[in-house]
Amino acid sequence: MPIQPQREGETAAAVTTGAPGREAARGGSIAAVARRAGVSVATVSRVLNGHANVRPATRERVLAEIETSGYRVNELARNLRTAESRLLLTMVPDFGNPFYAEIVRGIDSVARQHGYFMLLCDTGADAGRERSYFDLLRRHRADGAICLDPATVQHANQQASRDGSAAADGQNAALPWVACCEFDPAMGVPYVGIDNFGAARDAVRHLISRGRRRIGLINSDDHYLYAQQRRDGYLAALAESGIEAHEAWRVNVNSLDYDAGAQGAEQLMQRRRGSSAPVPDAIFAVSDTLAVGVVNGLRATGWAVPDDVAVVGFDDIALAAQIDPPLTTIAQPMRELGETAARLLLRRLADPQASVAGVLLPHRLVVRQSG
Repeated sequence: MPIQPQREGETAAAVTTGAPGREAARGGSIAAVARRAGVSVATVSRVLNGHANVRPATRERVLAEIETSGYRVNELARNLRTAESRLLLTMVPDFGNPFYAEIVRGIDSVARQHGYFMLLCDTGADAGRERSYFDLLRRHRADGAICLDPATVQHANQQASRDGSAAADGQNAALPWVACCEFDPAMGVPYVGIDNFGAARDAVRHLISRGRRRIGLINSDDHYLYAQQRRDGYLAALAESGIEAHEAWRVNVNSLDYDAGAQGAEQLMQRRRGSSAPVPDAIFAVSDTLAVGVVNGLRATGWAVPDDVAVVGFDDIALAAQIDPPLTTIAQPMRELGETAARLLLRRLADPQASVAGVLLPHRLVVRQSG
């Protein structure tokens, strides 16, 4: 249920502040926030509940005033009134992958602004763990969930196909969750991500523009949609340049960690060694963690980057700019992905019957020394 706006004459008993002395200095009621932001109490309430019908400039002004004043909703008082948990789950497949860190920060930032707590859930791509977290939603122990695990999205998609839990007309599926990064628009679940096909095509086009013609691919398990889309973008870039796509120059690995990238590079470069056929002169890896492993694996087997083999990654994690040589990569707007996912979920919670559209955010090519 939406947050009930505090009436002008109410005391501060229904609110708390972020710092003890700031209530007196600024005033912590929702009415005071509205007055200083120059909007109505109803507008502040809509911002707090994630409603879409607020102008972006107005939303930012209200959020800035909330942050400045230290306004916080009293969780106990509201939970008793609404029976809400004020808890959002964020399901991540691997805490060790740095790609997820900035996304999680974005989710947590928006959740806190709107009076929610975030619980970080390690799924480990395990179907049993996934079911247990979704059960928290079914039992109303959590209000909603954001899923960053491609395996979970795939399992949910398969389950929806079997039991019809997703609406046949493409509207939102029954449980209040949002898919982030890995998504299938046909599921009827709100999503946020990037154009994986276009981003991969841009990465390979860049390598081609640098004169590379023998371009290998190190991909994840291609039953995931993002892996299929990045593979198809790779193939499209080769085809439009008239470059033959060699099956022998494509390797799939079963994880996105550094070791998998190193092993993939070794497998790719040794496959034709000893024959007259050339080896790749460039490698596109579908994540930066794989690409960092590729650089290390190439170096360990005597190949120089980028002189012998150029390398391009995907994500632009912090480590990408720190390795030697710094990694050319596709940058995903990780913080914005998390913030957008949280806002989509809050919008859905505010109006469970509303159709919440998916969002594609822009990517960009970051050119460094590796390729």
